[in-house]
Amino acid sequence: MDKPTPRPHLHVYDDGPAVARAFADHLVEKLRQQPEGPLFWALSGGSTPKLLFKLLAEEYGEKIDWSRLHFFWGDDRMVPYNDPESNYGEVKSLLFDHVAVVEDQIHPVPTDLPAEEAAEAYAATITELLPQNSDGLPIFDINMLGMGGDGHTASIFPDSMELLTDDRVCAVAKHPESGQLRVTLTGPVINASDEVVFLVTGGSKTERVAQILNDTPEGEQFPAAHIRPTSGNLHWFMDRDAAKEVK
Repeated sequence: MDKPTPRPHLHVYDDGPAVARAFADHLVEKLRQQPEGPLFWALSGGSTPKLLFKLLAEEYGEKIDWSRLHFFWGDDRMVPYNDPESNYGEVKSLLFDHVAVVEDQIHPVPTDLPAEEAAEAYAATITELLPQNSDGLPIFDINMLGMGGDGHTASIFPDSMELLTDDRVCAVAKHPESGQLRVTLTGPVINASDEVVFLVTGGSKTERVAQILNDTPEGEQFPAAHIRPTSGNLHWFMDRDAAKEVK
């Protein structure tokens, strides 16, 4: 008999800044509970992570041992690092330029390569640096995710659900409207993470969040609903607007 899927841990706060602060404190506690060795963190883009990175730079510079953190990205667009759409470039300007990170421990997607080569190269970097589980999948300590209004997460969109079961570490995804290419972690790698944390805010996400977290049949069509880490360690950090229809 299959084990029932553990319920995610839900954390609801007043607004986006409060969500960002709660995650920042969560990160501090994670480092405290794991007092030695590196911590492998997959970052995401989006409005709430922007608040988080700015907050970390302004108030957590001395609260975090930055030398322990290795930074990766759950996905990024195939644009130069100085492009406004680069998830890496965003974190660099908001966070890395202001705190004592270790340059060699920042591992962006190599977007200067063709997309397929970039995905293969990034998978090789991740596989080389991270510990692996019994299935040979790399284990991130924290995999931080957002969710789009269409229910996508990382760059796994509703029209590319096959990426949820893809046996590669990274794959090339295409935005369903713009056609823009991206490199993304696949579903099995995300679900192999020790901990997955969604940061979701805003009234535009209310309906989608409710469909997913209330376990409705409609929710199953959205990629974010299929992020169920094998560790059982799944958290949703939300503001009241995003969570207001969750039962």
